Amino acid sequence: MELANRTDHFLIKKFFNLKNAFQNIIELLVFVDTYNFKPNQEKEMMKIAFKEIDNSSFLIVELTKKAIGVGVEVGYAFAKQKPIIYIKRKNAKHSTTVSGCSTFNIEYENEFHLSDEIEKIFNTDSFVSLS
Repeated sequence: MELANRTDHFLIKKFFNLKNAFQNIIELLVFVDTYNFKPNQEKEMMKIAFKEIDNSSFLIVELTKKAIGVGVEVGYAFAKQKPIIYIKRKNAKHSTTVSGCSTFNIEYENEFHLSDEIEKIFNTDSFVSLS
């Protein structure tokens, strides 16, 4: 699983700490925590980002706050027919482009609500058949 996020990825980590139900079947990758690039390494960064998406079963995008570059990653995952879960905090600005590419959309109120909504998605037959 690739997690595209620049700001609030701690919420997703908290979800996985709260709900260890998927611990043995999901490897969490937060790109910005795993890789560090210098300003002149843009091409290398995107090459690695695309490789990680290629190796992922699905993509989770947390966009409560705008994040530069995430739209490119979403578009790439969409073109590769990867399931995309778009999440944002309730009342946060909506991304029509990310939502338009997403397989599932979640608008959450707190981390417990987020956890419940993600678990619902993971337990649906439609998600299992997509990933």
